[in-house]
Order: sequence, then structure tokens, then C-alpha cells
Amino acid sequence: QLQASGGGLVQAGGSLTLSCAASGNIFSYNTMGWYRQAPGKQRELVATITNGGSTNYADSVKGRFTISRDIAKTTVFLEMNSLKSEDTAVYYCYGRKLFSNRDYWGQGTLVTVSS
Repeated sequence: QLQASGGGLVQAGGSLTLSCAASGNIFSYNTMGWYRQAPGKQRELVATITNGGSTNYADSVKGRFTISRDIAKTTVFLEMNSLKSEDTAVYYCYGRKLFSNRDYWGQGTLVTVSS
């Protein structure tokens, strides 16, 4: 249902863009977004975008990360700028279906920020 890509190794201060390709219409999801899980830590919300286009960000990434979507390509993006070592984590694409409220997760993509 959700296919994440775009992770990799980047130096601190650098940029990276993650992609989450959804099978089918992304408007079938009420909310889509990204979570991350660093080693030894719980999974945490990074950014979400609703069906209506409203966005929400974790305080730790506000001003540095931008979530967006390409409706035609049924893809949600996470543009990450000014990356810090603490952004190192496995990033998971997430979607909640509009009617069933069922949650779907893509496979994780690893982002490593070297200091």
C-alpha cells in the first residue's frame, strides 16, 4: 500500500527528500505522513498532512522539514533540510484510511546524519 524511499547517508547540515508512494488514490487516506524511530527510542511523529492539505510537524523539525504531496503521482514527500545528527532514524511512511480508520505503514527507510 505504501512504499517509502529516499533514505541515505548525509552530512550534518545537508538535505534529503523522502518519498512515500501510495497505491491508489491518496485521498482515500484521511491523513498521511512520516514517523521515525531512532535506536533505543520510541517511534515518534515527524510530520503529517491531512486530506484537506493541513500539515502538522513535530517541534523538533519545524522550520527544517516540509511535508508535501503530488496528487497525480499519489506520492507524499518529506523534504528535510539542515539535518542534524539527532535526525538519524528509520523513517516510516504512514497513512490512515478515510472510512475504516485503519492504519497502514510502509517499510522504513534509514536516514543517517553524520556529524
